Parts: sequence; C-alpha cells; structure tokens
Amino acid sequence: MGFKIDFIKSTVNVLVSSRVKQVTVRKPIAAALGHTAGDVVSESGTTGSAWTFENIARKNGGSGAITKAFIACETTNITPQMVLYLFTERPTSELNDNLANTAILKADIPASEGWVEFDAMEDLGTGVSVAMASPNTNGNLPLEFECAPQSRSLYGVLVTRDNVTITATNEITIKLFARQD
Repeated sequence: MGFKIDFIKSTVNVLVSSRVKQVTVRKPIAAALGHTAGDVVSESGTTGSAWTFENIARKNGGSGAITKAFIACETTNITPQMVLYLFTERPTSELNDNLANTAILKADIPASEGWVEFDAMEDLGTGVSVAMASPNTNGNLPLEFECAPQSRSLYGVLVTRDNVTITATNEITIKLFARQD
C-alpha cells in the first residue's frame, strides 16, 4: 500500500505578535546662548542628566528594536541635525547643556547601544521645529537594544551636529517607538 502526497503551492503569512511601545521624554533646554556643533543639549548647564526612556523594554533585561524616533523643539525656524546616543546605563560622558560632547567614552562602551541620527529639523508653519528618524531616513533604524539585567530603560545623550540657538526654557521632546521582544 502506498501513499501519495500532493504539495499545494501556497503562501503563508505569519504574524509574529510583538508590542510597540512609545516612550516620550520632554526637557526644557537651559542655554540662552547658542549651541556650537558637537554640544550636548540638556536641561541644565551644571547638573544635566541623561534623557531617560523608562520602560522601553517589556521586562528587566528586555530587548527590542527602536523602529521610529521623533524630535520636536518649541523654538521655531531652526534646522539643526541632532544625534541621540543610547546606553543601557547612565553614561559617564558630559551631560551638561551647551558643553562639548564626550560620548561615547571608553568607560561607556559596554553600555552603548548605538545612536539615532535625526535629519535636519524643519518648521513648515507649525510653530515647532521637528525631525523624524525611521528606516526610510538616515536615522540608523531599526536599532536593536537589550536593557541592563535590572532595568527596562535606555539612557540618552542628545548632541547637535550644527550651530543652533534654542530659546532658553523651550522644551525639546523626543519620542522613541520600540518593538518589544
């Protein structure tokens, strides 16, 4: 007795369930003076802190990929390119506003997850300068990450690639969209 098996050519679409998490951080920017290309952009010139993206992972030590990033500044008509360096621990590099960037320091290499490149901001009559990073831009996305074992957060250092004057106390908002594993 024999068996005959006919294979039917078909396409199977598999949907892998994953969660997309959006994490937003806002900071009022300290400097009333212009930032020079390569300066850190932060909330204080003396006690600056990392941009903390809490709960970007589903669980402690969790992983995922940043698939999209958005940056907005209340200061209108500015066009700087920005870079957001990301770490699994608070970096030891310069965090104070309007000072020369030192990221990525040798001590921070083990915690470095890479960076997001924002194209030049633009203001098309909205009253806010904005930029987006995605797989369709030069943003370096998707960017895979794995949080530290006891954390669900990533920490960032924002750096301007261009000279720019951001009005003091105006807020910068950064949104990261991450696929959580």
